[in-house]
Amino acid sequence: MRRTRPAAAVLALALALTAACSSGTTGAADAGQPVSGGSLTWAIETEPITFNPHQYAQAKARLLVWNSFEALLTHDAQGGYVPWLATGYEVSPDGKTYTFKLRTDVTFSDGTKFDAAAVKANVDQFQVEGYNPQVLAVQLRNLASVEVADASTVVFKLTQPDVLLLDFLSSPQGAQVSPKSLKEARNLKAGGPELAGTGPFILDRYTAGQEVHFTRNPAYNWAPATAGHSGPAYLDEVTYRFLKESSVRVGALTSGQVQVIEGVPATDEALITANKQLTLGRGLNSGSAFSYYFNTAHAPFDDIRVRRAFREAVDVDAVLTGVYRGSATRAWSVIGPTSPFYDKTLEKTYGGDAAEANRLLDEAGWSARDAEGFRTKDGKRLTVRLVQSAPFIRDRRDVLAQAVQAQVKQSAGIDLTVTVADQGTAAKALADGAYEVFENSRADTDAGAALSLLLTSTGSINRTGFKDAGLDRLLQDGQASTDQAKRLAAYQQVQKLVITDQALILPLYAPADQIAFGNTVGGVGFEPTAGVPGSAYNVWLSK
Repeated sequence: MRRTRPAAAVLALALALTAACSSGTTGAADAGQPVSGGSLTWAIETEPITFNPHQYAQAKARLLVWNSFEALLTHDAQGGYVPWLATGYEVSPDGKTYTFKLRTDVTFSDGTKFDAAAVKANVDQFQVEGYNPQVLAVQLRNLASVEVADASTVVFKLTQPDVLLLDFLSSPQGAQVSPKSLKEARNLKAGGPELAGTGPFILDRYTAGQEVHFTRNPAYNWAPATAGHSGPAYLDEVTYRFLKESSVRVGALTSGQVQVIEGVPATDEALITANKQLTLGRGLNSGSAFSYYFNTAHAPFDDIRVRRAFREAVDVDAVLTGVYRGSATRAWSVIGPTSPFYDKTLEKTYGGDAAEANRLLDEAGWSARDAEGFRTKDGKRLTVRLVQSAPFIRDRRDVLAQAVQAQVKQSAGIDLTVTVADQGTAAKALADGAYEVFENSRADTDAGAALSLLLTSTGSINRTGFKDAGLDRLLQDGQASTDQAKRLAAYQQVQKLVITDQALILPLYAPADQIAFGNTVGGVGFEPTAGVPGSAYNVWLSK
């Protein structure tokens, strides 16, 4: 049986993390001791495409999810699972049955009681066709049933062992929504004020393109041991303004229009660090690295020589320096370097060799050039298409794409075309196979969830078109075992297969988040393990 760690030890760890503020801070802002009351305005880079936590898909929206919604489990700084709406859980010896004991003092903001029936209703919602096929295909693919043993006991039965069930039950997608609002919401997938959660804040107003407003939940009194304090949130209310342009966000902070911002590019960091009234915090995200995935379903990336050539044509270090001025962490694998599954042996094993790129393309038959200097074969230009979905662009990824575009043209004569499209247009291009490069990163706390989604033959966001029974077995082994050593062995083989052997991916950088705030603000920090900005629960304004 697996048991959770003592709450007192977790609380001590959480308080230490809160005091440190994040994985790295610069500045000397000091808001003093926590106080209650006040209204905070926080500028964020990305407007969510949905406020339904079950539909969560943008890492930048995670800090909003946890304001209103909560999960059965959360994480400590070592990546372990800690009780949240559950008080603990046990696993059967065969790994197929998970029994959760639940808190009995929790109520949704619409007055509905949180209990085992509510948990079952939330999981059952994923069985509705088209609701969230990604979760159904990965984290819940081995779920046989959810049973209500009694009001405070819920049992998950699996067809085979699957550790990603716990990842789901600690993730935004596994957050609990009032069963009443699941039934009555007029636009369930979009979410918003109609959806009730158990969190410390209640989303009561959303103005598309402008802002979202939360007010304190006065009844809240069930924070996890890692939260740093108990009882209701300190703030009376918090408004998140959607300011896509980084210069506008930084200007709003330095002029006092907002008290906190997230998403501070390297070009603007000096404006923060030079100001003694401001603090800059950084957190490196967990999960998968931001990478380019090559579509092997058709030419030219059905030829491994062309895939290798593209990777060799990009001097990633130079590109990252030019775009991020030394603030980005180079990625060498599909898994981010903070994951316990990261394979460090892949570092410096490929890339940045223009001569090798040109040799490979000559060998593959792309030896001629057109009038613009692009390589051709049988009269056809060597063109590869990258379609960027506008709602998912963060960290100047559009600028990064332009830098890669210039490099592959100059060093190897490859024509990378970059299109920024609305979400619907981008989704259609992917569905139609009208792309050769797919970009993605995921902030899954357990990187195994990202790998299963992105690399399994039937993975719902497998955009490489690569299908291999051996790779599928390795991914299944990593998902099934509770032995971390066995999981590590499986995922290291996965990384070698997709990076070294098949060159399916060009890893670029490990995503990170930056928060800047004034010295009147306290309690701002990052989620342990995940490395993304935390909710506003711990945040206060000095008086």
